[in-house]
Parts: sequence; structure tokens; C-alpha cells
Amino acid sequence: MPDLLIELFSEEIPARMQARAGEDLKKRMTDGLVEAGLTYAGAAAFATPRRLTLTVQGLPTESPTIREERKGPRVGAPDKAVDGFLRGAGIPREALEQRDTPKGAVWFATVEKPGHAAEQIVAEVLETVIRGFPWPKSMRWGDGSLRWVRPLQSILCILTDESGARVVPMEVGGIAAGDSTEGHRFMAPGRFSVTSFEDYETRLRAARVILSSETRAEQIRAEAGNLAFAAGMELVEDAGLLAEVAGLVEWPVVLMGDIAEDFLSLPPEVLQTSMREHQKFFSLRNPKTGRIEKFITVANRETADNGATILSGNRKVLFARLSDAKFFWENDLRVAGTGGQAWLDALENVTFHNRLGSQGDRIRRIAALARELAPACGADPDMAERAARWAKADLSSEMVYEFPELQGLMGRYYAGHAGHPAEVAAAAQDHYSPLGPSDTVPTAPVSVAVALADKLDTLTGFWAIDEKPTGSKDPFALRRAALGVIRLVLENDLKLPLLGWLTARIAVFLGYDESHVHELNRILVEYSDILRLDESGSFSAPNQELMERLAALLQIDREARRDEILAAGRVIYDQLNNARGIGRHLLAFLHDRLKVFLRDEGIRHDIIDACISMPGSDDLNLLVKRARALQAVLGTEDGENLVQGFKRTNLLNQAKEKYGDDYSLGADVKLAETDSETALFAALDEAEARIAPALEAEDFPAAMAAMAALRAPIDAFFKDVQVMSDNDEVRRNRLRLLHRIRATCAQVADLTRIE
Repeated sequence: MPDLLIELFSEEIPARMQARAGEDLKKRMTDGLVEAGLTYAGAAAFATPRRLTLTVQGLPTESPTIREERKGPRVGAPDKAVDGFLRGAGIPREALEQRDTPKGAVWFATVEKPGHAAEQIVAEVLETVIRGFPWPKSMRWGDGSLRWVRPLQSILCILTDESGARVVPMEVGGIAAGDSTEGHRFMAPGRFSVTSFEDYETRLRAARVILSSETRAEQIRAEAGNLAFAAGMELVEDAGLLAEVAGLVEWPVVLMGDIAEDFLSLPPEVLQTSMREHQKFFSLRNPKTGRIEKFITVANRETADNGATILSGNRKVLFARLSDAKFFWENDLRVAGTGGQAWLDALENVTFHNRLGSQGDRIRRIAALARELAPACGADPDMAERAARWAKADLSSEMVYEFPELQGLMGRYYAGHAGHPAEVAAAAQDHYSPLGPSDTVPTAPVSVAVALADKLDTLTGFWAIDEKPTGSKDPFALRRAALGVIRLVLENDLKLPLLGWLTARIAVFLGYDESHVHELNRILVEYSDILRLDESGSFSAPNQELMERLAALLQIDREARRDEILAAGRVIYDQLNNARGIGRHLLAFLHDRLKVFLRDEGIRHDIIDACISMPGSDDLNLLVKRARALQAVLGTEDGENLVQGFKRTNLLNQAKEKYGDDYSLGADVKLAETDSETALFAALDEAEARIAPALEAEDFPAAMAAMAALRAPIDAFFKDVQVMSDNDEVRRNRLRLLHRIRATCAQVADLTRIE
């Protein structure tokens, strides 16, 4: 069985596109071959700056012959219908076969599709792949219509078996396939022929080309580490830069250089970022001082002077780049030394979102919210507000303008020069975190308060203007913000009922005065019955305390007419109820993200749903503790059987339909007729006595254990007792007992949600 080797040789392919291009070549070629009838044993793709390579092992010499049976028109159909069927099947009339079916006699045809040689199929599939290759950006050159990321220079395409290698005859855009390739552009120019993948890889290495990007990356990492160790330094790990540099060279030559003394006083992150972004240099850190003092660069060739000329040129360019960074740093320190107010003023003219105001507006909202959240986070409110007002100041700095990825970090450095304490500096850097599921979560109370305020402002703002994520689109990173809220709450063990906060913040976006929001929210909750409209569209009987609170809050004269005050109440009811509805929708979004987050713990969605339907589910920490305890209980035999027993209380639904009775009244133990019935009353008494204090103390494992202990008495009850007794009084009492089972378990979790 032959093996296939393909190489698409071109001018330099951007490093960021190479890995994806290799995978696309592999997938599109193998999918095309299989679709055409050629199976294979294995395939692997490779990429270097100048080539995409694919090897496919174990192809058959040709695709199999396919016999296909087709059903045609009925016998006696018009000639035009039969002729059309014959043309589609590609057979003469005499090849038709008449068969009887339940719908009468029908013409059938057996169509045979002969197999094709592997060379023909490979040529057709490869041309299709090349012409339709999904480069993010591509170009045309010369007079042809072919598009490629950079001008395509040659195509190597051979099939190799026991008899040797043969070129697959094909041509794309005037480029005919062959069996030759080129080595390193500078150290081994010129073409050479190959006979197999093994021969190809060996001869490329001899021509100073390492085919595997993983091998190139490992060689760079190892040699850079050795040079750092020899100089008493340590290599600053940077996986992204390593992958990029491995895509820039075919024969990596690792060189180490010094950083001029002028720049060693710059923050190490500034040095590292400048060298990585502009020069693709790795940083070497002095473990004794923590400073970045040397750099690693990777050349694409060996030189007679062992890289001295390359290093000299790199130092000159690096000096210019770091001179810019030093200029930005010194200018920023001067602004920070005056308190940084100029930066904050500049943010008033920077739009955050055209419907959510400027960055200055956002900073004021975050500061107010951080102050409110501070007690729940264990932070000082004044310090939390101060930190929030400073946290985004560095967005106006020259350094962050040049290197946006340093936002927050530079705010930490500048905070000290602006006279802020360490808590404010830490919050400036930490409030963006966590940025993903593996990012570090802030733990300092002030940082936690500001980080939560930042993310909650983002979520409530975009929910208020109805800019929610849809499908895979999330342009404002709202899923990431939601995950950040979840991780901040859980990993800092915060008790933070969110619905009130979400409602209050959304109400601000809907136009309420911020100083009124929490009082309005309390009015909505406390007087929801009174603020309900009756059939005439008016409010029900007024409440004097409500009237006074509304009048004071809205600055209406207490002697004003009742209908004027109630009209204001109606506005409150409508708008705050709207805000609360939006808040509930946002809370549901947070619950959905929580399900995804807890999936790695093995907590099932139905278990989380059983806890979400319980009171207090807007306290994410409380919700997760309840879900973990329920997961643990349902993993036991008692828990699993308890759910099965609980499901049998569905008899209540049938009884209500049949008898239309209310079984919420308490069952009477005096009407118990069996020992198991009496034992269930006693077990419920004991469970309720244990569950209530356990829930009060938020000891969910104890509450779940008390619920699970009901398993045996419930099983015995259903085994010994006929619930639907002929005696009306006994039947009603037993149904009330089922209602009590439901109510007792419902204190802990909504077991009806368990699948």
C-alpha cells in the first residue's frame, strides 16, 4: 500500500498561521481522500516558515468499485420520465430490471461505479484543497488566479511503495508537481529529490531544516536554558513567544546578549514586554536582583563569527526600542508624581460604550459599587472606593498606550508615586483578574471588592441596554466577566446575595438616582402586595408608612394628594419591577456559567437545578455548598433510593386531580394504622428537628444527611401501606403525610428536578 508525501513550498508563511494551516491541510486532504474512497492508516502534518508538509500512510492503490441500486419510475410511466432516469443512471434501457412492489411494478437499475487510481484521486483532491485553502489572508501574484498566503513556488507530491516513488501527475496555477524540494534558504540553497517521507525528513535536516515545529521549540528552550544557567541567569518562560519564534526559523541558532545599563532600572515587565513585542527576544532574569539583565534572540542561520554581527545589530535596535520605553516611563512618573489627576481627567473623554458613557462615568459607577460591596468583602469602604477611582488611571498613560497588555500592572507601579497605599496599588493590578478559568483570583479584600465591582458593572450595564451574548458571539467578554464573578465569590468564600445588587445597578442604568436605588428596591420588596394594581388600574388600599416613605424619598409634600403619591408609587413599581426582571435574567446567565464551571467537579446540571430553585440561590457561594452536599448524598445508596421514594409522592398530584383536596394541612399520627406509618411520623419529626438548625448554620452536609436518613422509613412505609385506602379519612391522612415528606425534603433541595 503506497504512502503519500505532499509539500507546498512558498515564501515565508506568518508564524501565527502555520499550526492552523498544517491542521487544515491534514483535515481537508484526508477528508477528501476518504470521501473519494481512499482510506488510510495514519497522517501527520508539519509546518516551517517556507513549507507545509503532509504525510499519509497506508493508502490503497485505487478506490473500490461501487455497485449502487437505484429505484426508478413505475412501469408504464411516460417515456420522458424513463429516459431521464436512464440518463441520470448512465445505463441503456435494456439494463433496466422490472420488480413488483406494494405500489405496483417499478423499474430498477444497478449502477456500477468503477474505482479510480490513487494518483488520480490524490491529484483531484489536492488541487481542490490548494485552490480553496482557508488562509486568513491570501494574495495573488503574477498573471494567474491562484491565491496563497505568499507566492507558492513548488509542489512536491509523490506516492511511495515497494516498487519505489512516483510523482503524482498534476498541475495547479502553472506549477507542476514534482519530487524535489529546497533546504535552508542561506545555508543549503538548491533543490534535491526525495523518495519517501523518511528520506525527505533526513535530507531536510542535512540541508539545515528541522521539519517539526515542536522539535524546533524544544531545541530553542533547551539551548536558551543552558545559556541562562551558564550566565547565572534564569529564563523567563513564555510559551506563546516560544511557539512564535519556532515558526520564524527553520534552523534555530540561540544567541545571548546584554541589555545596556541605562535600561536596567525599568520595571522588569516593561523590559520583557518591549523585547517580546518588538524584537521577539526572550528575557533573562537575575535571580538575586529580580531584574531583567540579558536577552535571548534566535537567529535563522549559523555564521562564521558565531552570531557576533547579528547580536551587534540586535543591540542597536533594542537600544532604540528601550529608549522609547524609558521615555514613556519617565514621562508617566512625572504625571503620577502630581497625583495622576490628568489621567483621570483624560478618561472623561474616552468612550467606554456609546450607551454606557465614558470611562470616567464607568469609574464613578465602579467606585460607588466597590464602596457598597466592601463590607461583604471584608474591605474598608473608603479604601475600596479610593482604589476603584485609581484602578483604571493608567489607561491614559503613555506606557499603556504603547503596550496595552501592561494595563493594571503599570497602575500598580504608578500608585506609589501618586501617594496611594499598597492596597490601592494591588487593586490596580488585580481588579482585571481572573481573566480565565486558570487565572489567579485576587484575595486581598480591597482588590476583591474592586474586581467584583468592575465585573458587575460590566454585566449589569450590558444587560440593561440589552447587549447580551448570542450563540458563539460575545464581543464584550460577558461570559468571562460572569466567570470572574463566580470565581471571586467562591474562592473568597463570600456571602453575597446578588439579586438585590443586580437589580439596584440595573435600576441606575434605567435612570434612577443612585442614592435612591436601594431604598426603592426595599420598597418594592416590602410593599409588593400594596403596589400591585387592581382590575381598575389603581393601587389597593394605601399604607401610611408607605405613603410617608415614598413622599420623603421622592421629595413630595406629605400633604400631597393620595393619588399623586400613588402615581409615583406606580412608576416605582413598574420600573423597579422591570429592573428586577432584568436582574433575574442576568442571574440565570450567571447560573448557566456556574453549571459550566462546576462541570469539571462532576456536579450534574440537574443537581445544580435542584439547588437553584431553592430560596437564596442568588448567593452563589451558598448555592454551590448546597449542590456539593447534595451531590455527595446522591452518590450514596441511601440518597439514590431516597430520590426514588420521593418520586412516589407524585401520588399527591393524581389525588388532587381526582379528589380536588388540599393536603397541606398537617397529618395526624393518631390515624396511623401500621408500625411503619408511625415510624415515618417519628422519622420526619427527627429529620425536621435536625434540618432546620443545620440550614440556619448553612451546614448543608448535616441537612442532607438528615434528609437521607428518611430513606429507610419511607421505603418501609410504601412497602407496608396502601396510600389510596378505601377509608376516606385514612387516605386523606396518608396523602397529607406524603405532602409532609415533600415539604421536609423541599427545605433542603428540590428533588423534583433530579433526573
